[in-house]
Formats: sequence, C-alpha cells, structure tokens
Amino acid sequence: MATRFSLAYLTVQGCPPPEMTRIAAEAGYDFVSFRPIYMGLPNEPNYAFAEDRALFRETKRALAETGLALSDIELAKIHDGLDPKSYLPAFEAAAELGCRHVISSVWTKDRNFAIDCYGQLCDFGRPLGLSIELEFVTFAEVTTLAGALDIVKSSGRENSGILVDTLHLQRSRVNPEELDALPRELFHIAHICDAPAEIPATREGLIHTARDERLYVGEGDIDIAGILNRLPEVTYSIELPHLARVKQYGNAEHARLCLETAKAYLAAHPRPEAALSA
Repeated sequence: MATRFSLAYLTVQGCPPPEMTRIAAEAGYDFVSFRPIYMGLPNEPNYAFAEDRALFRETKRALAETGLALSDIELAKIHDGLDPKSYLPAFEAAAELGCRHVISSVWTKDRNFAIDCYGQLCDFGRPLGLSIELEFVTFAEVTTLAGALDIVKSSGRENSGILVDTLHLQRSRVNPEELDALPRELFHIAHICDAPAEIPATREGLIHTARDERLYVGEGDIDIAGILNRLPEVTYSIELPHLARVKQYGNAEHARLCLETAKAYLAAHPRPEAALSA
C-alpha cells in the first residue's frame, strides 16, 4: 500500500481550511487535517466551521474540487471544567465532510475526570464514524505513551486510538521499543517531523519548538524510521510548523518541501520486510 500523507494545520497555521486544502492538493498530499475547534490562542484565527456555515460550504467545495479527503480534526482538549458535549457540533460538521479521526490530549491532573471525558468523546464520535486519537504532549499533563495508554485502556471504548508524534515521543524520552507491546489497532495516524537531539530544559523551550520551529523529516536527529517502523502503515500527517521558513518560502512552498523531504527520507529508510508483512 502506498504511503499516504496529510497536511496538518500547524504546518500552515493561520490558513483557512479552503486555502489549506488547495495548498495540500497542489503539493501532492492525500489528506488534510483541520483545526475547526477554536483554541483561543493569541493571534489564532477562528475556523469553527460548525458555526460558520459559509466557511463550511467553502471548505466542502474545496475538498470536492481537489479530490482530497479530510483525515482528522483537532483539538478536543480535555481540561478542567470541560463539558465534552461542547465538541459535538465540530464532530458532526467534520463527519459531514468525511472526517475519520479526532485528535485529543489531556490538560488536567484529574485522571478519573480525563478518563470519563475521553470516554464521552469516544461515545460522541462512534455513531459518526470517528475514532478519538489521544496524543501525549510534552507540555500537557499526559506526556508519555504509558500515560496515554492508561487513559485509552481505562475508557474501554472500541473507537479509541493513540496518536504518536515523532517530536513528542522523542522529547518525552519514550523508548520507541515501548510501541512493540501495544495492539496494532490502536494506531490510525501519526504526526511526523524532525528536531535536534537536544531536548529543551524548560516548558517554554518545548512549546517553542513544537509550535514554531520543527525541522523537515531527515534534517534533525530523531530516529523517525525507528519509530514509524514500529507502527502499522498509517497515514502520516506532517505537523511541521516553522515560522521563519513560512516567512521565507510562503505556506505553499513550505508545505511542498515538507512532503518532498518526508518522501525522500522514507524512500531512504524503507520499512523492513517484517514490518511490511505484520
């Protein structure tokens, strides 16, 4: 099966979904990954197309015209005081566009609350054909593969999943061999990018790299092949924000270079036969 790629929102952050779709199609991606759940971050546009029906129609038209599919949306953030039902309109609108997955992460210290919220998200997603992909993030509360697995297993939902991001796995000091023991059916998509070997010592440093300065695949020191070859063949969503390069090249050329370098790296690091036949 040919490797499939999606263009993640943060790679071209600030792009409206219709423009992002056309950039992805022109660059040669198979999918797009939107952020229609408004995060309220500084200077972040609101692309909540569940409420903005004009934007929804424009996005639907762009997907139809380009032939691209919507892989996933973000971010169903689990935080103190959350009513999980507040994400339902975004789930429903995304499902109408053919979305397959929703990315979530945990930002509360209350484990039981996190498990309950995650389970509710899965329950909302299941009739819509959506899996809920729990991502462990170095500067959130659940920061490790083991922590994400604990939430997912404790929820006991069939449409659950774990999202591995090559940056966060390396910076959370997770041994890639930990992936070997996990059920293959937990993995549906992966975020890929590269970074230097040195791990920032501060939360601010971790956030800066993750949101502003990731490297093209093969440009840094992460053992990306060693991570991906332990996963089944899933869609690779290229999440590679680099503000200076976007300023230098523009969103379209940056997105193209992200895909070009990822394909070149994967061609130079083919999956071993054991992984291909797993």
